[in-house]
This record gives sequence, C-alpha cells and structure tokens, in this order.
Amino acid sequence: MSLINSNYQWLALYTKSRFEKKVQASLEAKGIESYLPIKTERRRWSDRIKTIEEPLLRGYIFVKVSNREYFNALNTTGAVSYVSFGGQAAPIPEKQLEDLKTFLSGYNQQIDVTYDNLEEGSKVIVVTGPMKGVVGEIVEFRGKSRIALRFKNLGYCILTDIAAKDVEAFKPHLITAHKRLVNSLLSA
Repeated sequence: MSLINSNYQWLALYTKSRFEKKVQASLEAKGIESYLPIKTERRRWSDRIKTIEEPLLRGYIFVKVSNREYFNALNTTGAVSYVSFGGQAAPIPEKQLEDLKTFLSGYNQQIDVTYDNLEEGSKVIVVTGPMKGVVGEIVEFRGKSRIALRFKNLGYCILTDIAAKDVEAFKPHLITAHKRLVNSLLSA
C-alpha cells in the first residue's frame, strides 16, 4: 500500500459505532488535528425536553494528517479505517470542510443528512445569510427546494432548507475573473 504524500491532507476516518467523540478526544491528546461535525438536537422524553449534541455523520471523523501521523491516527482506539477508493485513502478538499462548518454554524438545527444518491442538479452559490459563498446543488426533496452540499468521497449529502432568493447560478469563470481583478488591483 502506498502512503499519502507528505503534505497534510484531510481524510475521513471511519469509527466504531458511537466512538466518534472518544476518537476525537484521543486524537486531540495525540496532537492530531481533527474535526467532528456536531449537530444540536432537541429530544423529547416523557418527562422533559433536552438539547443534546450528536455527531452529524455517524461513524466518521475528519483528520488532517501527513505520512507521519497517518498510522498513528489509524491506531487510535475506536478508529476502524480510512475511507478509501481504489486502495487509497480519499482526501477531502479543505473547502468542503469549511463549507460544512459554515452550514453547521448557520443552520445547525435545520440540517438533515441523507444517504440517498440524489440526481445532480444545477449548481448554485449562496449570496446572502450565514452560508454566503457556499456552493451547492439544488435538489427537489419532499416538495421543498433545498441546497445540497455533496461530499462525493463519502457518499452522502448534507441538506438544508434555503430560500431561492438567497442563491444564484454558480458561474466559476466569473469568480476566477473576479479573483484576477482583485489580485491585479492589490499588486498595482
């Protein structure tokens, strides 16, 4: 098996059931950077309503490792394996994790996770609100327009309700042109 390159990359680490928080604590103790997306939920019992924090993606935690930490993270109690394709650990782009963090900070209690293989729709970029700048796909789901942030490497989508007025068509060539204009102004 060939190792990942010596640069730091985000990888998805599969954990034993209900071990996500324990794995994160162990990784932190080892000095390995990790990210466990947490969703806040209100649960009702017969005698009370309680707000609890649960992992958004059961059985997964994200780790930022290089060759040096690769096996150390994997040898953490509760860690099972890296999510891999073709025998290689599948790197997760940092932009996707930043977008996920933005999703959680703005719409934490309105997020659903689905493992359905949704059809690709038109790509959009959020133009207002706490998710401004996040790129996603529009899908029709249960009769509502939702934006889906698709993580193809893990096989699931993060969904949240968002108003159509808060998004516009994603045009990567316009963003690239805008970046070039800003860079030229800064270097002048």
